[in-house]
Amino acid sequence: MPQRTPKDVAHVAAGGRMVDFGGWEMPISYGSQLKEHDAVREMAGMFDVSHMTIVDITGEHARHFLSYLLANDVEKLKTPGRALYSCMLNEQGGVLDDLIAYYLNETFYRLVVNATTRGKIMAWITDQARAFDVTVEERTELAMIAVQGPEARQRVLELLPAAEAPIAGGLKPFSAAQLGGLFVARTGYTGEDGFELAMSAAAAPAMWDKLLAAGVTPCGLGARDTLRLEAGMNLYGQDMDESVTPLQAGLAWTVAMVDERVFIGKEALLKQKKQGIPDQLVGLVLQDRGVLRPGQKVITTAGEGITTSGSFSPTMNKAIAMARVPQDAGQKCQVDIRGKLLECSVVKPPFVRNGSVCEGIV
Repeated sequence: MPQRTPKDVAHVAAGGRMVDFGGWEMPISYGSQLKEHDAVREMAGMFDVSHMTIVDITGEHARHFLSYLLANDVEKLKTPGRALYSCMLNEQGGVLDDLIAYYLNETFYRLVVNATTRGKIMAWITDQARAFDVTVEERTELAMIAVQGPEARQRVLELLPAAEAPIAGGLKPFSAAQLGGLFVARTGYTGEDGFELAMSAAAAPAMWDKLLAAGVTPCGLGARDTLRLEAGMNLYGQDMDESVTPLQAGLAWTVAMVDERVFIGKEALLKQKKQGIPDQLVGLVLQDRGVLRPGQKVITTAGEGITTSGSFSPTMNKAIAMARVPQDAGQKCQVDIRGKLLECSVVKPPFVRNGSVCEGIV
């Protein structure tokens, strides 16, 4: 039996087509996935992301612990409220999960990790924390709503109390603030500006209804996937997993190889860099008519690869994909789609940012 978020009734009432996603009953769409996608690119859309796992790390050695746990370096976070994106690695350098870490004060950090890895990651964090004087608390009583799009922030700000709206409005990208019972973060997974809001499960349905009344479009997992793919954002379990290092997943920029800092997986990454990274994650744009999907064979002049994510891009009106290919793959390749070899351009993601196709993509 899948778990349900606090807004499950609202999803069904709005016509949400519900599916099992990582053990949670979630809406894939509310009717037209294309309209939901366009709403985020052009106005404002909202997603129920209460299935995400919120973990609070507290204690005098919280910063030291996270410096060891994460491949990115929390020492970069100097101002309360600032956040960073990082991978959590195993000893072999493989990606256990990707996450956002928020620095709230010297003894309090918040992590938001993926729903599909919940059990594995909670066990891993708890086990690693045994050597540190920290407290690990999963905040199961909290729910989350992501509001994304060029009008998203303004729609949210209009709903906040007069004393709190300027604080939220002044947040820089990858920053957060606790406003009474509402945690407001200027982060997202769509390539658009917006907020991710965390609040008590009891307060979530009312917030959802207020956003709906303010003209924010409910969006499901389908639109979320096409939006994040256009934005060149990895999906855990497809574009990366425990068998893939950040250096192979286009995430080298999230690894802080500071000489004196020790973190889980560092030695494996150093060894891989020395030996040579065998493959890379790239973007593909299909030049022929067809559909790109995960698991399709990619043929390059340097050898074969495989698509890891793929879909039709509503913004570009073309099929796009992420693919793992040899390092010397070049700028052209072919993808085997049902026995036919179709031409693709090899590009560097993202494909779309802030509603516009990125330079050099088409």
